[in-house]
Amino acid sequence: MAFEKIRNLLGRKKSLPGGLWMKCPDCIGMIYRKEMEERKLVCPACNYHFTMTPQERIHLLLDEESFTRMWSNLEPVDALNFEGVTSYKQKLEAAQKETGERDAVWAGVGRLEGRPLVFGLTDSRFMMGSMGSVVGETIARAFEFATERRLPVVFVSGSGGGARMYEGALSLMQMAKSSATIARFQEAGGLYISVLTNPTMAGVMASFAALGDVLVAEPKALIGFTGPRVIEQTIRQELPKGFQTSEFLLEHGFVDLIVERPKLRREVARLIEYLT
Repeated sequence: MAFEKIRNLLGRKKSLPGGLWMKCPDCIGMIYRKEMEERKLVCPACNYHFTMTPQERIHLLLDEESFTRMWSNLEPVDALNFEGVTSYKQKLEAAQKETGERDAVWAGVGRLEGRPLVFGLTDSRFMMGSMGSVVGETIARAFEFATERRLPVVFVSGSGGGARMYEGALSLMQMAKSSATIARFQEAGGLYISVLTNPTMAGVMASFAALGDVLVAEPKALIGFTGPRVIEQTIRQELPKGFQTSEFLLEHGFVDLIVERPKLRREVARLIEYLT
């Protein structure tokens, strides 16, 4: 009889739907998925901010159904026929299959609390949000469009990949191209709010992500050029606690604000209202 009860109990347990719980990589705690989604993908225990998809980010920041995507027809090209353990062509195909996107960038026009703007983001799911020719060209077109229409720009960076080495100099030149386009936009009086999320690193941080008139960071975001582990191995010194986190950079004057995700929409809208 007891054995029969145990078997029935196990049978009911197997019938429970999966994916109800998630593990936080920061505090290692188990989180009820629905609760975390209600908190905008923020851990209720330690305030760790999980990665968002482009659709989730757009829903978080922009007015409902106000976003129109532009320049989404641009395709990456394997101009160098890059080969390795895995070729660039294979990496692109894998990333495109996983995300359903051509490359790691979204940009277009939308509204934030009724105000029109140009909005863009990098998608860290696509080759770590790295910057190749498509990302650089899309960003350049977005800022040129904003200059012509005299619109503010909000760009959300989430890139741990920096410049995409598989494209060689074609990728590196995107840093200069995007920076020059942003400089022309700002000289024309445009407002650029750069939102830094975890992680924003390398060539992305060394170019367009760092050039905002206001730098807003999410809590605990890793922000910098080279990761702390590589720096420690190079200089053979222990780095300060929390080095390259948004909190450390705020303390040292590199970022202007740290804003928790549930408050981000209102804070960005307030900045646009005040600065324009």
